[in-house]
Amino acid sequence: MIIESLCAKDTFELGKRLGEQAKAGDVYCLSGELGVGKTEFTKGFAIGLGITEPISSPTFTIVQVYEEGRLPFYHFDVYRIADIEEMDEIGYEDYFYGEGVCLVEWAGMIEELLPENKKNIRIEKDLQKGYDYRRITLD
Repeated sequence: MIIESLCAKDTFELGKRLGEQAKAGDVYCLSGELGVGKTEFTKGFAIGLGITEPISSPTFTIVQVYEEGRLPFYHFDVYRIADIEEMDEIGYEDYFYGEGVCLVEWAGMIEELLPENKKNIRIEKDLQKGYDYRRITLD
């Protein structure tokens, strides 16, 4: 499915709708270049889960845990993973196969660790359609 986002608010709202539909054990893999709106999408996703605390990208901590929503939310950013064994050190299996919802930014870097039933979301710019335009592909 391809969704066109014309502004950051559209991207946020799509994230919110998917967060409202998320179920325990879901793993969402979010990809796209720097600056395409992954964090905006994630903020909406968290709101959809009922999380009201500020959301920030866990670039240096790898995973940020939010527990105030209707399900625990585990937000991963694996952009700075130097060695896949770092995921073992943080106990990724407890998150991926637990009772919460995972959203993994830059998931392609740890592809071999991801569950088969993951949900892929790709955000892309198309400057010919405008600076704020995003094509969001859901698999």
